[in-house]
Amino acid sequence: MGGGGKQTEPESNGERGCSVYTWEEVQRHSHRGDQWLVIDRKVYNVTDWVKRHPGGIRLISHYAGEDATDAFAAFHPEPDFVRKFLKPLLIGELAPSEPSQDRQKNAALVQAFRTLREEVEREGLFQTQPLFFCLHLGHILLLEALALLLVWNWGTGWIPTLLCAMILATSQSQAGWLQHDFGHLSVFKKSCWNHLLHKFVIGHLKGASANWWNHRHFQHHAKPNIFSKDPDVNMLHTFVLGKIQPVEYGIKKLKYLPYHHQHQYFFFIGPPMLIPVYFHIQIMHTMFSRRDWVDLAWSMTYYLRYFCCYVPFYGFFGSMMLISFVRFLESHWFVWVTQMNHIPMDIDHEKHQDWLTMQLNATCNIEQSFFNDWFSGHLNFQIEHHLFPTMPRHNYWRAAPLVRAVCEKHGVPYQVKTLWQGFCDVVGSLKESGELWLDAYLHK
Repeated sequence: MGGGGKQTEPESNGERGCSVYTWEEVQRHSHRGDQWLVIDRKVYNVTDWVKRHPGGIRLISHYAGEDATDAFAAFHPEPDFVRKFLKPLLIGELAPSEPSQDRQKNAALVQAFRTLREEVEREGLFQTQPLFFCLHLGHILLLEALALLLVWNWGTGWIPTLLCAMILATSQSQAGWLQHDFGHLSVFKKSCWNHLLHKFVIGHLKGASANWWNHRHFQHHAKPNIFSKDPDVNMLHTFVLGKIQPVEYGIKKLKYLPYHHQHQYFFFIGPPMLIPVYFHIQIMHTMFSRRDWVDLAWSMTYYLRYFCCYVPFYGFFGSMMLISFVRFLESHWFVWVTQMNHIPMDIDHEKHQDWLTMQLNATCNIEQSFFNDWFSGHLNFQIEHHLFPTMPRHNYWRAAPLVRAVCEKHGVPYQVKTLWQGFCDVVGSLKESGELWLDAYLHK
């Protein structure tokens, strides 16, 4: 077998010969400027395609040199349509002697997950109930109207203003969960309709950017809790996470902040500042630097609507203070809900695990209740959401027993916590990581 594992079969049926490759050969093409990946045993050269990939350059690059079969199925609700773009990129297939899974992944787990996906598809769990999302959008618009009517009828005193801010924070948080649904293409059968409504909800109802969210969030789903690949664990030296990073920082004597107190200063620079400061700056910078004028126009319609509604009551400065307070409240809601499923879980460098194991190691569930479902936008079913990101969220509860049964059969931990325990574990894990850093900083 010459050419680094490449073989060429003779031509047949008048077609060009099909090149076959070993995993060793595929894995050599995992660098910037030279990227191959495998989907259903077919080998694709995506080197030039990455710049045009709708999900962003980094997302597809995270699977360079790897089997991307399960990731491809997870992110593309219209696979036949997407394969039209893949066809020109096809350069061959895996050699018959090569296994379908790469890097010593557990073949039984890989097959078990694919069988599970076939089962949930047969059960119709990828089919949407339009009324659910219509009602969800309706209650968001109702909250927006209620906040304005409150100020209209009761004036701008402290109590009406506080109630108005709480209602707006609730509508903004719920709009955040709804844009998440459209962003994951889980509402309409046609992706184009999901994209349009995504821009409306995240742009007009929230003043943010759909493309910014897509490029960031899909990386998180593709490689959750993996350093350098999941942007959600890129803490810019503000926090150290998991059990590996704190020790690495400690050995290198890195002390950007007193990390053994991070579970305390988290309350001051985490929940209060993520949305109103960090996300706001990042969104604006992204739209201008990438010249994303469409998303910018959508976001400007939000601010135009907001100021037209509230400047007559509070003036410009007062309206700015109100929206800042709303973002402050929303940020607390967002941080606690999104981090309770991930920060307490395994956070490490790339391990090249199979899809089921990778997602279960990085996620946990919160107990189901009507309040928990509404409060978290059904992200209390984080496990099911990560395994099947295009599944409509109203079906997570139906998929959960099927997922749990597979995990129990194959010995994969499936964690379910109370809402309060999820919140406490965020602080507890930060404290544990900080102590690991201090021990390594002082003694290693």
